[in-house]
Amino acid sequence: MPQDTQTGRLTTVTDATFAATVLAADRPVVVDFWAEWCPPCRVVSTHLAELAEEFGDALRFVTLNIDENPAAARAHRVMSAPTMLVFRDGEVVGSIVGSRPKNHLRQSFARHLDG
Repeated sequence: MPQDTQTGRLTTVTDATFAATVLAADRPVVVDFWAEWCPPCRVVSTHLAELAEEFGDALRFVTLNIDENPAAARAHRVMSAPTMLVFRDGEVVGSIVGSRPKNHLRQSFARHLDG
């Protein structure tokens, strides 16, 4: 069984761990759907690592390699990389497709905080 790996506040999820880590989460989760062949994905990943530190426990940030884990990407109709989906209570409540400046990402994710 694949194990979750965690780097800082970014957790790697797989098709096997997606439901337990993302859909059953007790707080909003930002999922970064990325691929090795995607240069903008590297920029977004850096932004997300920094934002994960900023948001702390209010949001969970996870990454999923779409080439290695096609089922989750297919189930959520991810058609390009990078794509970031925000999940709350197992449902997609927000999405960003393509690379965006860190400030844009921060503002977009802040809308999904409680309170």
